[in-house]
Amino acid sequence: MAIHPIEYRYFTEEMKKVWEEEAKLQGWLTVEAALAKANAKFGIIPANVAEEISKKANTKFVKLEKVKMIEEEIQHDLMAMVKVLTEVCNGDAGKYVHVGATSYDIEDTAYALQFRDAIKIIEKKLAELKNVLLKLAEWHKKTICIGRTHGQHAAPTTYGMKFALYAAEIQRHLDRLEESKKRVLVGKMTGAVGTQASFGKKGIELQKFVMKELGLEPVLVSTQVIQRDRYAEVINDMALIASTLEKIAKEIRNLQRTEIAEVFEPFKEKQVGSSTMPHKRNPHKSERICGLARVVRSNVMPILENIPLEHERDLTDSSVERIIFPETFILVDYMLKEMINILSGLEFNYDNIKKNLNMTNGLIMTENLMLGLVKKGIGRQDAHELLRQASMKVIKENKSLKEVLLKNETIKKKFTGKELDWYLDPKNYIGTAVEQVENVIKTLRVKS
Repeated sequence: MAIHPIEYRYFTEEMKKVWEEEAKLQGWLTVEAALAKANAKFGIIPANVAEEISKKANTKFVKLEKVKMIEEEIQHDLMAMVKVLTEVCNGDAGKYVHVGATSYDIEDTAYALQFRDAIKIIEKKLAELKNVLLKLAEWHKKTICIGRTHGQHAAPTTYGMKFALYAAEIQRHLDRLEESKKRVLVGKMTGAVGTQASFGKKGIELQKFVMKELGLEPVLVSTQVIQRDRYAEVINDMALIASTLEKIAKEIRNLQRTEIAEVFEPFKEKQVGSSTMPHKRNPHKSERICGLARVVRSNVMPILENIPLEHERDLTDSSVERIIFPETFILVDYMLKEMINILSGLEFNYDNIKKNLNMTNGLIMTENLMLGLVKKGIGRQDAHELLRQASMKVIKENKSLKEVLLKNETIKKKFTGKELDWYLDPKNYIGTAVEQVENVIKTLRVKS
């Protein structure tokens, strides 16, 4: 029976397969096959033996059920795999299984194979999400809306700017993953404490051969384990991705508030928002992303605590990694899928966008007017104070800014009615927003 929601609710089949027990076992066997080939190449075991080990190093022969049964007896999962592989090999080949290696030569190297597959899936979805954001940025580069700072109406911006900003952030995650692969996709054949004594003088060349066979880079140096700062980096990368997804989801949630109602998650025809309030249209998918981001970020601390293992290694990292590696990648992959679906079906209420833009009776244009007054010869501080007082009057008397300003002698002397209208029009105060969006689109599409 499934217990953890990543088993039955928050997952994609593609990522789940990377972390299933069968896949983990096959990873170990793949490394054992590469080790056998290397041992044969360097004259440690006979060539025909290596062929037999490589042939049988497959879950078609090494059954997960048998491995688990033996593990129950000997309390060592990797050695249980070795025993089953030994049993299924014909002739004397079984005698040479796992020669020279320690458990974590196999396990850590196999982790790199899983990371490679998992990162590839994440990169694919990040690229898809980036393209969805770039399309939205292009469609909405001239959709003017109110910009908010401290939760208050500030100055005009565009929805294109919002989406361009997110797309640029997603690109940085792709860049980070590309960098982290250099440090994460590595394997080792260094033995019990890292000296390669069990492989003799050929240890360095043997390690290079094994990693070339697996498409990985060899560690420069290690103890009995690969150093955990490498793994901490990729888990931190996943937490950064999760935080960006929460950032986007939180913006959607806020913009979907009844009082704002500018943007809405897709809502299916028969979808139910509340068990008791039939009218509810809750942004539950965005809320789910925000919640799962908390779980992903919580995995950063234990992976950091795995870095300072005692001496040449202890086992305190193992239980942690069995939980947080699959959990983190499966959740982030699921969150990416959900965000792609949300943004692909995002709905806009243009009437409310316009209404909210004009909600403050022109107050959002005071910065533009202040700069206009400076151009007309008024000192910046004096202009600021003039408009601050006018703004307070707008709020207190519930009048439009234009109405208040038309009664101000300084304003009447400096602006014609037509000029005042120009300074009060939001479309005239979005600066280089359109150009910035176009530059983001051009720059990021080149990287696709």
